[in-house]
Amino acid sequence: MQLQKKIRAADIENYIAEVSVSSEALGKLYEAISPSVYAYALTVTRNANDAMDVLHDCVVKVYEKAPYYKANGKPMAWIISIAKNLCYDKFRRQSRFCDMTEEQLEGYFADNDAMSAEDRAVVRECLYRLDSDERTVVVLHAVSGLKHIEIAKLLQLPLSTVLSKYSRSIKKLKGVLSEV
Repeated sequence: MQLQKKIRAADIENYIAEVSVSSEALGKLYEAISPSVYAYALTVTRNANDAMDVLHDCVVKVYEKAPYYKANGKPMAWIISIAKNLCYDKFRRQSRFCDMTEEQLEGYFADNDAMSAEDRAVVRECLYRLDSDERTVVVLHAVSGLKHIEIAKLLQLPLSTVLSKYSRSIKKLKGVLSEV
């Protein structure tokens, strides 16, 4: 699975609206959301198989709930909240999170041909230097394109906490990159 350029929210909303009548729209929706959903699920579950399960379950849920979706210009916030709930459901069922080593997690992001060498360096340092909460905020903002307020709602954290985690994370990464 490869990271890709950001898909417009309007396109995702159109795919959501069309999935009940077009299998082609479901495929396009999957292609549009899979990098962000998988990246988020991977940072939470730390297990590639669980992340893939969450991705597939998320697409099924989006398909099932598509008729009830109210277009508001923020489909990824809705989709990532579905993924979040699926991750936590999986966590409750398995009572564990951390099957994937840092190296394996890094491998997903760092070996991606769609990313520049600079992006891979940032991701590598992000994985090593940031704690789990900081990593989640950065991935949701940078990979999924969610706004900080959307991340705050999704993670049920105060906006100030999300902003400070993001700011602190970026400062850590800038410090690391300035050393190189």
